[in-house]
Amino acid sequence: ALLFITVYTADGFLNYVEDHCVFNSTKLDDIEFIRSYYYNKLEVTRFSSSVGKYVGYTEYGVRNAEYWNNLPGELSRMRNEKERYCLINVGNDHEAAL
Repeated sequence: ALLFITVYTADGFLNYVEDHCVFNSTKLDDIEFIRSYYYNKLEVTRFSSSVGKYVGYTEYGVRNAEYWNNLPGELSRMRNEKERYCLINVGNDHEAAL
């Protein structure tokens, strides 16, 4: 799995975003793109290309998910991340492993 983390801190609280790709092969259908939003080590919101939308896990996360799921173009942009971000990197990792 590929992993990319962005960390933000303010007033001692930790907020970060993690992108990763889960895959069983280099075929696009076998790849899942996941973007998780964390606040103080608790996952609050997630986008999964398998689900195709944002899902919230806390009250704050549910509000974020509802907002992002209703933004014009946001879901399309996130669904395209599987091909843009994962497909190329999964191919590179697969070749390096061989």
